Amino acid sequence: MLNQEITTEDEVAAVQIPAGNATVLPAGSRIYITQMLGNSITAATDIGMVRISRTEAVRAGLVPEPQEEAKEVPQSLEERVWGVLKDIYDPEIPVDIVNLGLVYGVEIVEQKEGGAFVHVQMTLTAPGCSMGPHLMAEAEAGIAALEGVGEVSVEFVWDPPWNQEMMSEEARMQMGLI
Repeated sequence: MLNQEITTEDEVAAVQIPAGNATVLPAGSRIYITQMLGNSITAATDIGMVRISRTEAVRAGLVPEPQEEAKEVPQSLEERVWGVLKDIYDPEIPVDIVNLGLVYGVEIVEQKEGGAFVHVQMTLTAPGCSMGPHLMAEAEAGIAALEGVGEVSVEFVWDPPWNQEMMSEEARMQMGLI
């Protein structure tokens, strides 16, 4: 599937990159999957680059159902929240938002009525990035689905401004910056 042309047999919901506009690829569309990381897929199409959720790609038969991996189960809610965030990838850069340095902080507050309030502060590589709302929605949905979470707030912050020095060493190596 990766780096192969596929013709869709069904309509596929997608988001145009970098504009961030929701679109539907009609049945019979040609797509070329360029990145399959985390919970999303980046593909080249006749209308340009698009991001397709892994759930939508499985539904449309573009990719197989993911195999369950034997992972060590993190013990704390905070570890599970960071795990969700590490599964969100920039649509144009093959690095997750944590290693890109886009997540500035995670705060978890246990609520008396049960379930925790999770607050995430993050930024974008550029303030005008049209994909920001989609990354935010992916983070909110993933965190909200975790057991023990009652409420989620993802906030964009612009201070300090993001720069390449905020990337992890692993990300800088992957990008060829060191």
